[in-house]
Amino acid sequence: MDETHAPRYTGGSVDLSVIIVNWNVLDLLRRCLLSLNPSEEGLAIEAIVVDSASYDGSVEMVRREFPWVRLIASDKNLGYARGNYVGMAEASGRYLLVLNPDTELVGGALEGMARYLDEHPTVGALGPALRYPDGSLQSSRRRFPTLATAFCESTLLHQWFPNNRVARRYHLDDRPADVPQPVDWVVGAALMIRREAWQQVGPLDEGFFMYFEELDWCHRCRAAGWEIHFLPTAEIIHHEGKSSEQVATARTIRFQRSKISYYRKYFGVGWSWVIRLFLLGTFAVQLGEESLKWLMGHKRTLRRERMSSYWRVLKSGLAADGSG
Repeated sequence: MDETHAPRYTGGSVDLSVIIVNWNVLDLLRRCLLSLNPSEEGLAIEAIVVDSASYDGSVEMVRREFPWVRLIASDKNLGYARGNYVGMAEASGRYLLVLNPDTELVGGALEGMARYLDEHPTVGALGPALRYPDGSLQSSRRRFPTLATAFCESTLLHQWFPNNRVARRYHLDDRPADVPQPVDWVVGAALMIRREAWQQVGPLDEGFFMYFEELDWCHRCRAAGWEIHFLPTAEIIHHEGKSSEQVATARTIRFQRSKISYYRKYFGVGWSWVIRLFLLGTFAVQLGEESLKWLMGHKRTLRRERMSSYWRVLKSGLAADGSG
């Protein structure tokens, strides 16, 4: 790995660097930082917030209320991968935590995760149990996707058949969620990484502006010989998708583009085209359904909004990086 990609290491006083990439979620960012204890259980922690051109006052709030946080304010939206690269470049901890701003730490989650990495030197990265605000468990551990996953998970087919075998296998529904275990990858809302693994594997791939970057990184981490583990005894509340829901249609386009990019990288150009055409077909079907309901006079305002959204997805062509 190029040394310019390696986080700066100053020699040992910091155990854990927490990197948070923020975009317009001021209230949630405040709650996240309030839940972060810089000296939790004797664990020396530094926090780095990378703000991606927020216009909701996030930068001013961090400066005013959390002077102990290292703030990096960008004048443009860096995206998830690039934003974390910028934060990692300033990190000095022996462990690195990629943390979403819409999360809240519970109890001694960070100390427990760091101790687990101390005790398991072959583990390159670790994910906690993520919970919704009501306490219910989020699905956050995964197997690597297969070609079937591209068609049967997070698609129209998944909506029609939510308990299909392919999606259940992908989400590890056949394994208990209450014991520590090796997995293929974990959701990047809270991902603790061993410095040595990060330096060996390299940064998140900036070809993924948002979504699938943690899957790709865990894929490379596993290929380099490191293990990825899930630790259910460490719990973090995740207010899922609060940044991206502000731009719902753009979120859909970015998610599907990143999916296509992932399959192009690991399964080839041919399959990426098949998946792209399949996805566009499903959005065309949904546009047709909403148009028919609109013609029948059923909740026309809602149908118009959905028609507009599906049309914008189709118009984008789901081309990688916005290209045709």
